[in-house]
Amino acid sequence: MVTERIQALRAEMQKRNIDMYIVPTSDFHESEYVGDYFKARKYITGFTGSAGTAVITKDAAGLWADGRYFIQAEQQLAGSPITLYRMGEEGVPTVKEYVEQNLKEGGCLGFDGRVINAKDGEDYEKTAAGRQGTVYADEDLVGVIWEGRPELPKNPVFVLEGKYAGESTESKLKRLREKMAEKKAGIHILTSLYDIAWLFNIRGGDISHVPVVLSFAAITDQDCIWFIHEEVLDQNLQQYCREQHITILPYGDIYRYAEEIPENASVLLDKNIVNYRIFHNLAPKVNVVHGENPTELMKAVKNETELSNIRNAHVKDGVAFTKFMYWLKTNIGKIEITEISASDYLEGLRKEQELFVDLSFDTISAYGANAAMMHYTATPESNAVLKPQGFLLVDSGGHYLDGSTDITRTMALGSLTEEEKFHFTTVCRSNLNLAAAKFLHGCRGLNLDILSRGPLWNLGLDYKCGTGHGIGYLLNVHEGPNGFRWKIVPERGDSCVLEEGMVTTDEPGVYLEGKYGIRTENELICKKAEKNEYGQFMEFETITYAPIDLDAILPEEMTATERNLLNQYHKMVYEKISPFLEKEEQEWLKIYTREI
Repeated sequence: MVTERIQALRAEMQKRNIDMYIVPTSDFHESEYVGDYFKARKYITGFTGSAGTAVITKDAAGLWADGRYFIQAEQQLAGSPITLYRMGEEGVPTVKEYVEQNLKEGGCLGFDGRVINAKDGEDYEKTAAGRQGTVYADEDLVGVIWEGRPELPKNPVFVLEGKYAGESTESKLKRLREKMAEKKAGIHILTSLYDIAWLFNIRGGDISHVPVVLSFAAITDQDCIWFIHEEVLDQNLQQYCREQHITILPYGDIYRYAEEIPENASVLLDKNIVNYRIFHNLAPKVNVVHGENPTELMKAVKNETELSNIRNAHVKDGVAFTKFMYWLKTNIGKIEITEISASDYLEGLRKEQELFVDLSFDTISAYGANAAMMHYTATPESNAVLKPQGFLLVDSGGHYLDGSTDITRTMALGSLTEEEKFHFTTVCRSNLNLAAAKFLHGCRGLNLDILSRGPLWNLGLDYKCGTGHGIGYLLNVHEGPNGFRWKIVPERGDSCVLEEGMVTTDEPGVYLEGKYGIRTENELICKKAEKNEYGQFMEFETITYAPIDLDAILPEEMTATERNLLNQYHKMVYEKISPFLEKEEQEWLKIYTREI
């Protein structure tokens, strides 16, 4: 099927004299996760991971995937005509390097300009020009051949009340306009679905597990325009927009709006997010002020209302997950449990919690060797039956009106090897070390990542991803600009200074292909500590409440300080969670949060 689709795409390329065609994983908004309508890369390659880029030429096809997906991509591309390019590996060209090396002299490079950001589009323009070639960005060729393509999503929108948002849209717009004035920009084009949802205090359902609505926005010092499918707004939402002085225009009108911006106007936009077609529609003499959307940092620094709500959401989520651990541990080997049935049981427990909205992402329930694939998804074909031995890794989370959660626990289902216990203990140490960090304000995740990665590097081990990411408030579970990683990855945009109120995950791991995967993930709130002659010190508050499986811990491999950190953490877990458990669950939790 993949072979036939690539052949059909090449036929359309030939009709238009296109020599090379790029198919990214994106929508018109540079979203991390995309709706079914936008899964063109999945359609053309068969690879189901959430990230990756395909490049098709007349006689070759390649897929670029990052370290989270090496194993999965290799399996899913087997038998296809597509070559896997392992991003970041030595000797592997980037997509842009490949294009530069392989676009022939006078060749034509094609892509849908709505799903390539302006920065990448400009780079591809320069590459083509350097080959005396051209760019064809006016058409979605995968859409031409995609029979039965899903429709663009148009799901209902709701207002996030002030008791959850903690700040009015009026206040947010005022702060945004102040930032625009600082940058001397009269117009701000905002295309990030997460930022628009945050700014307008609205949520939707146009991406699975990401409560956003397909839309664009343009803000001036006087006006605020929301480009959206008007049919998704009921009368209450339309009234809300009038009260907030938000003008509604059709979703697709953003392109005409960009065309009609007067020459010499100053437009603030982020070329890494705004799509190439919008940018390309601006008149040549429009002054583009390129910079990060001010809303990105505003959104990342949670206000006191949000932080209070988030802590509450984590207690509820911790109750659900602890009940799940109890059920799993007491039933393994007695009843049949599979990866999918375990995931379903956990989802049911979350749905029982007050103010539950949705899962925050598709649960990763991975047994044994399946967990070596960081973003494994169990299917009816791969669905493993759990046995009373080895590990089950569960990475999951929930969206609640009072916040979003992301937690990973790796649980011993029975007998373990000494190697498994040693690696589990090392991952636990890594997690605790980062959470205990104290640092001067001005540090970035780059400065602190070694605290987590260090114990693994000492063993000659590593994990091919960041150590942590920001968390949205009832938005994308992966949020910038904060994060932990050991080197700058420009396209990730997660290396900002860590500020008070930011929420970031702490999730080191060990992944051994064909054997097992281990990950322990908690969320951390960045807080101010003392301030003295050396400056403002910062620290973290751990807000994820569920036991780290003591059945897999080797206490003798931990320092006294590390054991104390784990004991303190487990004491907090018991205090937070036990009041909401049944008596037998409380007794179980007491054992699994005991001092070691």
